[in-house]
Amino acid sequence: MGEDTPTTEGGAAAVPHRIVMTPAARRALDAAGRLFYERGIHAVGVDLIAVEAGVTKKTLYDRFGSKEQIVVEYLADRDERWRAFLAPYIEAAGTPPARALAVFDALRDWSGGPDGRLVKGCGMVNAHAEISDPAHPAYPIIAGQKAWMLALFTDFARDVAPSEAEAARLGRTLMLLHEGALVAHGMRVFPDAIEEARGDAEALLDAVAERGSALR
Repeated sequence: MGEDTPTTEGGAAAVPHRIVMTPAARRALDAAGRLFYERGIHAVGVDLIAVEAGVTKKTLYDRFGSKEQIVVEYLADRDERWRAFLAPYIEAAGTPPARALAVFDALRDWSGGPDGRLVKGCGMVNAHAEISDPAHPAYPIIAGQKAWMLALFTDFARDVAPSEAEAARLGRTLMLLHEGALVAHGMRVFPDAIEEARGDAEALLDAVAERGSALR
């Protein structure tokens, strides 16, 4: 699977329709993104987005066509910003284990940004709580983002684990640690959830690498 291609649950490629961003559309998307994340997608109407963005409701429909398309753009934009934020962390890491841990470092910094980006938890998980129908045009973005994260961790795991089966298992475990950290951080279950998950990930990577070395 390509890194930028979301898939449906059946495995077929699903590329959502995207629009060209004008300045007015960008303002509307910024307002919608803030409102959707803070209040929930279903709780925010087009009228409120228009007021917050300083545009007319007609402009919104002219640019996006529907609220569903605004949701598509919101989630796609959030995913793109996360991937762009993550990339330099991975590029700066030297080894596959370090690259896997760099995902947790990026998550820590992303969640601790000045705008409180994860104060409400993971935007994709929140969206999935409201959009669970695979027929919704935004659903492939939600599912695809998580599939991309799993593929990323599994790719790193392949260079550490002694077999493909163990790499798949390690990738899933790293993904579970990452997602658990997101939830625990967003809900303030306990302090330093992301750092604790990173420490567990590091211990696991070390153990798998040591076992792999012993088998070679």
